[in-house]
Amino acid sequence: MNHLKLALAIVSIATLTFTAGPVAANEKPPEVDNHGLHLVHHSDLRLVYKLPDVDFTKYDKAILVDAYVAFKKNYKREHNDGMNRVTNQDMEKMKKRVAAEFRKAFTAQLEKDGIPVVAQTETGDDVLIIRPAIINLDIEAPDPMGQINNVRTVAASAGQMTLYAEIFDSVSSQMIAKVLDPEADRGFGGNMMEQNNVTNKLAEDRIVKMWADTMAKHMQATVK
Repeated sequence: MNHLKLALAIVSIATLTFTAGPVAANEKPPEVDNHGLHLVHHSDLRLVYKLPDVDFTKYDKAILVDAYVAFKKNYKREHNDGMNRVTNQDMEKMKKRVAAEFRKAFTAQLEKDGIPVVAQTETGDDVLIIRPAIINLDIEAPDPMGQINNVRTVAASAGQMTLYAEIFDSVSSQMIAKVLDPEADRGFGGNMMEQNNVTNKLAEDRIVKMWADTMAKHMQATVK
């Protein structure tokens, strides 16, 4: 799947999830999606779909594709607020940084949970492919030092982001699961504090490690 197709898939599922509020309080997501994946009830993540009868415990390795990163709509306009705080180049740098940090933290947590991340050439019956995307990215302090034009960013949260990931069998290339989960940084007890590159990374690492840990537990669930 190329970036255009992935982007279209993201738009489709994000629209389902966010059109009428947090997973449409008065609507239910479909029990079966257009790939034949079935909704998983009582998951730790907002939306999880998987192919029926797939034994995830046979997969003990993962290929991790570099994350596609997309900011929330109107991010640049909202954060500039007439001060030209964020440029297109800034946003490209942030996307590359978030993708790199996601890969580093996600890989470390998966391997800590016993799921080694292998090279893309190492396909096999025991290997799955994870194709992640970070969407609706909203970073409160968009620059490395948390201050542009001598303006400091003070907020109770470093921001928020949503994981959309498609999971494939590495041999057949069949999609066997997909997940979508919006998460916001909860900060330090809701206290207002200066946000900067350090708080950004801490928040991103906390969220990404949680995602990886949850995914590993799904893979190991029937064993335990």
